Amino acid sequence: MEEMTVPLDEINDIREMDAVGVPRAEIARRLGLSRNTVAKYADMADMSPAAPEPRSRARRALGPDDAAWIDAVLEADSGAPRKQRHTAKRIYDRLVAERGYKGSYSTARRHVREWRNSHRQGAEEGCLELEWAPGTAQVDYGNFEAVVAGERLALKLLVVSLPHPDARYARACMSQRSECMCEGLSRTFGQIGRAPAALVLDNATEAGRMSRGEVTESHPFSLFRAHYRCASRYRDPYSGNEKGSVENAVGFIRRNLLVPVPSVGALEEPDGMLEAGCARLNAASSCRDGRPVTEALAEDLAAMAALPADPFDAVRWVRARADKRGYVTVDGREYVAGPAWHSRELLVHSVKSESTE
Repeated sequence: MEEMTVPLDEINDIREMDAVGVPRAEIARRLGLSRNTVAKYADMADMSPAAPEPRSRARRALGPDDAAWIDAVLEADSGAPRKQRHTAKRIYDRLVAERGYKGSYSTARRHVREWRNSHRQGAEEGCLELEWAPGTAQVDYGNFEAVVAGERLALKLLVVSLPHPDARYARACMSQRSECMCEGLSRTFGQIGRAPAALVLDNATEAGRMSRGEVTESHPFSLFRAHYRCASRYRDPYSGNEKGSVENAVGFIRRNLLVPVPSVGALEEPDGMLEAGCARLNAASSCRDGRPVTEALAEDLAAMAALPADPFDAVRWVRARADKRGYVTVDGREYVAGPAWHSRELLVHSVKSESTE
């Protein structure tokens, strides 16, 4: 709508009288307006409020030479280390010291902000999104709490993401030990129906440790990979862009399936809740190209291997001596072997629930 030069109440009078058939010459006479003004507001088709247009304020103290100098400094900064680039305050200080600038800091700061905003789009267009081949899975852990049989427990959330179709899977574990992770991954593979061709992990998992570019994989996980014929790749845990799909999936699953804090009667229930919940989320979600996850997932399944006939037995065998009561200590926790086994060395194994047999 055009800017009004007549008070709004008079405009209403014009339009109301015109609507009931009062001649426009008579309207002009009554209101003391010209006939052209009456015709302008009587014929105005749209009276919607117009969005106010921001008015650019003149920056008298920042002349074209100073503005060009700032632009050149910021342009040169693009080749400097990030921590050694000019701040707006540093530019202002140099303007004052080197160019005798008499204007305010806020004027210089606004010019710096506008320059950076106008150049940010080009930088964003230069970034390429990582593409993940079908059959690749990302693995990471998160934390969550659950009330189990009245006791509040801190548990681990093992998440597997297939970034190509944006499919997400999760398991509840007692810890991040290799045995727990292998058991959780084995169950997830069973839910998917195939074994991924490659697993992308980081040092935060117990699968392996990277030191100076060399990865030392845990023995259980190496056996697990051999069992399912999976390749493995390790990434920096602090570089989220290298496995951003699974890091986003951890938060997504926690927000959608574990809020509020679940309260269950047995330790196995959170795992079942997560499996059913992830199946529901995958069925209702779409991948980045707009297709349903279930449709894009078919391409991943085609790139994966068939599951072995036998499931992987995720255990860790250790030797421990029972005390005089028949208790053995494994990983700092006591387990009952029985009085008949007191003072004897036993071969025990830990499993995913952290129990020992």
